[in-house]
Amino acid sequence: MQTAILGPAQRAEALARMAERELDVLVVGGGVVGAGTALDAATRGLATGLVEARDWASGTSSRSSKLIHGGLRYLEMLDFALVREALKERGLLLERLAPHLVKPVPFLYPLQHKGWERWYAGAGVALYDAMSVSSGHGRGLPVHRHLSQKRALRVAPCLKKGALVGALQYYDAQMDDARYVATMVRTAASYGAAVANRARVVGFLREGERVVGARVEDVEGGGEYEIRARQIVNASGVWTDDTQALIGERGQFHVRASKGIHLVVPKDRIHSSSGLILRTEKSVLFVIPWGRHWIVGTTDTDWDLDKAHPAASSADIDYLLEHVNEVLATPLTRDDVEGVYAGLRPLLAGESDATSKLSREHTVAHPVPGLVVVAGGKYTTYRVMAKDAVDEAVHGLDQRVAECVTEDVPLVGAEGYRALWNARARIAARTGLHVARIEHLLNRYGSLTEELLELVVADPSLGEPLSAADDYLRAEAVYACTHEGARHLDDVLTRRTRISIETFDRGARSAREVAELIAPALGWDDDQVEKEIAHYQKRVEAERESQRQPDDLTADAARLGAPDIVPL
Repeated sequence: MQTAILGPAQRAEALARMAERELDVLVVGGGVVGAGTALDAATRGLATGLVEARDWASGTSSRSSKLIHGGLRYLEMLDFALVREALKERGLLLERLAPHLVKPVPFLYPLQHKGWERWYAGAGVALYDAMSVSSGHGRGLPVHRHLSQKRALRVAPCLKKGALVGALQYYDAQMDDARYVATMVRTAASYGAAVANRARVVGFLREGERVVGARVEDVEGGGEYEIRARQIVNASGVWTDDTQALIGERGQFHVRASKGIHLVVPKDRIHSSSGLILRTEKSVLFVIPWGRHWIVGTTDTDWDLDKAHPAASSADIDYLLEHVNEVLATPLTRDDVEGVYAGLRPLLAGESDATSKLSREHTVAHPVPGLVVVAGGKYTTYRVMAKDAVDEAVHGLDQRVAECVTEDVPLVGAEGYRALWNARARIAARTGLHVARIEHLLNRYGSLTEELLELVVADPSLGEPLSAADDYLRAEAVYACTHEGARHLDDVLTRRTRISIETFDRGARSAREVAELIAPALGWDDDQVEKEIAHYQKRVEAERESQRQPDDLTADAARLGAPDIVPL
């Protein structure tokens, strides 16, 4: 298998290829479920297409808590099947499918009551570990341990002494969610899927009751394509109902959006060698290690405003700061917040009015012939969702189709990753880059790091860090456009890198340097460079303004003050 390149030429070729002949499966939606569905279909030998209206993972799949986890709180809800399924997937991702992208992370759970709480919480975490091991894929993580107050404060000196009487420490896993999706899209393309972002479905093709294809607008180059497919899979997350409406079908279920916001603060503001998990009155609060930063989240509130750009209000930010400060010896303030991001969970609507009680289970339906809908679920179980969606689509194909094989299909960059990790000092000596820089690249690109280093050999200036975001090399910005499908400055600063949430200026000071770096790869003239910078700056200002507003309604109005699409 040759690793696919997702540059501008490949995108144009993919759109032409999809319009040329009938596909077996067309997937609508380029988040984690859509990308997973395309990979599943392609690896069964099906002629597969994948279209996304904006950028890969631009919705929910780039705005999560960045955790791959079984969902410890679902044990308390007695949802053992969901936890068992998620723990198996966690183990697969860590051990086999994406060891370069998915990493173990420890969490400390402070105990506030003597006696019963240690027994109660300890039994839950012990069951969590046991279910992980029994899945056959959980032996790579350390088991939980009980800590006294003194030992817990040694692990997390940031905690108030009065905030705990002891603690439990257990392990889960984390990843860069947007990078994971972009890597999966490349993997699907490497197995033959035709993939195109900035390609919006504006209607469906019908023959009687049957859906036989989609009309797809090229948001970048203009024009419209008719893409015919024997089965279409709607994997559009919180846009599920909107996509269904294009065929006049609301569907057999309804998807509600729940907003979750996260804060990003510098590493030195919370002194701990472990992540934290804290109880709130509504849910749980995570403090998650994230490179030179911490991610603090999340909230869980109903959202029925703009789905493309959910806004974090001042009240949301205060809620997180208030709850995390209940246990921190040195409280966080607004001045400590580097980045804020908001995402929407696609929840299956039920009887409950509270989004925190709605189902994280997924469902698959075939509302009309030729159209499959998959919705709900959680990031960790995307592969199971994708399998179920393709299984359902296969029922509509009058041919024998192979069973799902994605349990044994590593993402691009996984093969050879561990060998290169062992050789990282030698690679550093060969390239002249610091070994910490090589580690950073290997944990983002795996064995594809060699492709990135080739750019540096061709142009040594690309081996320098970005001047206002020195965690990233200049080469990473270029590679995002030549190999990973980035089409705009926003794609690079927000999703291929995470500069937009990892710097106090939200990426504003990096905008010009990055725009000028990627202009040749994307064929931009000076005028387009200026438009891209102006668009990004307006987005940053609109987000900052929304975060000063008191509630969802005013925050949403402020966020919509920035244009959605960069003018060409």
